[in-house]
Amino acid sequence: MTRRGRAVLALGLVVYLAAWVFGSRSLYPVATGLVLAVALALGWVRLSARPPRVSRHGATRDVVEGDDVRVDLVVEATSPVAPPTLVAHERPGRLAERRVELYRAGRRRFAGGFELRAVPRGRHAFDAVRLTIEDPFGLARAAIVQGEPQALVVYPRLVELTRLFSEGRTYPQDGRRLLLRRPTGYELHGVREHVEGESLRNVHWRSTARRGRLMVKELEDAPSDEVAMLLDGDERGEAGESFEVAVRAAGSILRAHVRQGRRCALVVNSATREVQSVASEGEWHRALEVLAGAEPTARTRASALLQLDGGIVARALELVVVTSRVDVPLADRLVQRALSRRGTSLVYVQATHRPEPQLLRLQSAGIPVAVVRPGDDLAEALGQREAHVA
Repeated sequence: MTRRGRAVLALGLVVYLAAWVFGSRSLYPVATGLVLAVALALGWVRLSARPPRVSRHGATRDVVEGDDVRVDLVVEATSPVAPPTLVAHERPGRLAERRVELYRAGRRRFAGGFELRAVPRGRHAFDAVRLTIEDPFGLARAAIVQGEPQALVVYPRLVELTRLFSEGRTYPQDGRRLLLRRPTGYELHGVREHVEGESLRNVHWRSTARRGRLMVKELEDAPSDEVAMLLDGDERGEAGESFEVAVRAAGSILRAHVRQGRRCALVVNSATREVQSVASEGEWHRALEVLAGAEPTARTRASALLQLDGGIVARALELVVVTSRVDVPLADRLVQRALSRRGTSLVYVQATHRPEPQLLRLQSAGIPVAVVRPGDDLAEALGQREAHVA
């Protein structure tokens, strides 16, 4: 029962009491009508409050940030009595809640919808629909939560890159370009007992200490990725529009490498630290989903990922770092990598006019640097040969 329904019921009882006290027969029908109106409204709402079948359309297709999305709701009543009115409440993720008045599209069918304007990038989760059943006079109300949760994945808006700012740089390695080398490496496959005459170089000391006998590592060939894309989501860096620019830049560069037929890996430095290899169309679609859900929530610095000798970032033949925060440890790791003749480049997303002294150091070490500011033409900023670092 709503507040209005309680007020009408109280009014009916007061009128009935007044009719009894003053002996006015003409007030009895009025009091009876008020009480019956509330009772009928309660009965109608309760009889029609059986959970209906709810379907949502339009929230599952691929969407790029900035697009408009139309979401339609269809509700089919399963109760013996059709609901008097139906109002749906939807809250798509972090977006504002939408209130949709459903119109009657059949005897037991209701429909309606709403439009999301210029949706931002992200994974917007739709919970079950909250339905409100109410009589025409607003005397009684019932709430039902029904429907399957869904998610609207909004991809970043990428740009076409005909050339990259890092192109043209070569790293001598036996007189050849580094990207012509075959990606190789080794991964730990298991441990086994040592065979007499074998080298002690591959002894697994932890297993040896635990089992009390000499154990060695079994290694298997594991190709490294040609290009590793590191998107830095450090929570201490610039967030908001700056991180959105970083996501678009990382996705655009990654797509340019994938279209050249290169095996790539996307690493997002966030609280969950997502990693996605990209060597096929299906894996590229999953990489887009990773970019769609990327958030600046990392508490680990990007330089720590470069310290992991067996990690994807450290083993890649070419590394591209996209960040808005270049500290001294990160610059040290990038310079060390460049001095070892491994491909290294940096995209710096500058949110303020504060100078970044480490950029000059990176350029002096021969590392290509692209500086991107919110509002810049992303294709031009990532395609020019050399950024001007003040």
